[in-house]
Amino acid sequence: MRELDVVGVRVEMPTNQPLVLLRESDGVRYLPIWIGAVEASAIAFAQQGDATPRPLTHELMQRVVEVLGDELDEVRITDVQDGVFYASLVFGSGATVDARPSDSIALALRTGARIVCAEDVLDEAGIASTTDEDQQVERFRAFLDDVEPEDFA
Repeated sequence: MRELDVVGVRVEMPTNQPLVLLRESDGVRYLPIWIGAVEASAIAFAQQGDATPRPLTHELMQRVVEVLGDELDEVRITDVQDGVFYASLVFGSGATVDARPSDSIALALRTGARIVCAEDVLDEAGIASTTDEDQQVERFRAFLDDVEPEDFA
């Protein structure tokens, strides 16, 4: 398993389909995962540290886990089949729950849990970066500084 960092979310044109972009913490590969607009907003809210007046679904999940006396230790992106990614939530109690990567990432950002990915998933779906791509990622990060979660609605 390789640890990943969340670069951010963006809307891919011309399809207007959101994606979350992850990058190996100690590597050169990126992992783009297509996600839904609601999950894109949830990830953007968490990255920006925006508080909501009432808990959103992922905040509710975080609170339920805490109230039950557990904690999310790790999110694992475990598989990709026909372009569909699979993940699991690994809790301190030892419990493991299958989940969509988008929900898992949104929850990990709220709890500070590690995000890891199976090496074979990165081999199949990861994209190795070049200097030009690194510059594009920096421009993407600058874009993220100005984007609002509502832009994904």
